[in-house]
Amino acid sequence: MKPIPISLQLYSLREDAAHDFPGVLARVADMGYVGVEFAGLHGMPPAEVRAVLDDVGLVASSTHGPLPTADNVEEIVETARVLGYTRHIAGFGPQQFETREKTLEAAEKAQRAAELLQPHGLTFGLHNHWWEFSTRIDGRYAHELLMEAAPGVFAEIDTYWVKVGGADPAAVVRRYGARAPLLHIKDGPGVREAAMAAIGTGVMDWQAVVGAAGEYTEWLIVELDRCDSDMAEAVAASCRYLVSNGFARGRA
Repeated sequence: MKPIPISLQLYSLREDAAHDFPGVLARVADMGYVGVEFAGLHGMPPAEVRAVLDDVGLVASSTHGPLPTADNVEEIVETARVLGYTRHIAGFGPQQFETREKTLEAAEKAQRAAELLQPHGLTFGLHNHWWEFSTRIDGRYAHELLMEAAPGVFAEIDTYWVKVGGADPAAVVRRYGARAPLLHIKDGPGVREAAMAAIGTGVMDWQAVVGAAGEYTEWLIVELDRCDSDMAEAVAASCRYLVSNGFARGRA
């Protein structure tokens, strides 16, 4: 199993980033991360953020942002061009999966978003939560129906939420294969309402999950939504765990 480059979803450090975004990026680089996945730029122009990335030696793996539409696609494309990523990700709330009709409506929106980005060399992906896997429609996970109806969309599989939703993360990663180039990595007790914990200290079987990934997996992206311990230390410990166990490739 070849180590996969490691990135950090910066939502994990959102509170610190709101006060000192350049400082957070420098700390993330020092922790050993190769890349970052954005969740907003905290008021900084993209060109200034790119300058910080270049200075500290990070690359942009991807971003989470609004659903691309005809109204915002120009801004999305320009920001991606400056920051240097090609993968833009969004998601849908639980109400969008209450029925078959609503799920197909979400798929239609996602497919349209992918078609808007494609001429510009960008791809569009969907990040899942637990509800896409705790909801079944005609005996299938709502996530399956969604992705089947949106063939131009890739899956950013949040492996922890898959488990919380009641499915097998390794099986899901294996099933989507090359259509899931980005994997969100988080850990914890596996309980929906509970806080998360540093990677390697929870219920997740990383040998199985990362073992299910293939050469098409571009990034392992650590994300801790909330944590009872110090978030920065948990983020740093997560990087150390994944790299030291041969799952991820950190900075040399």
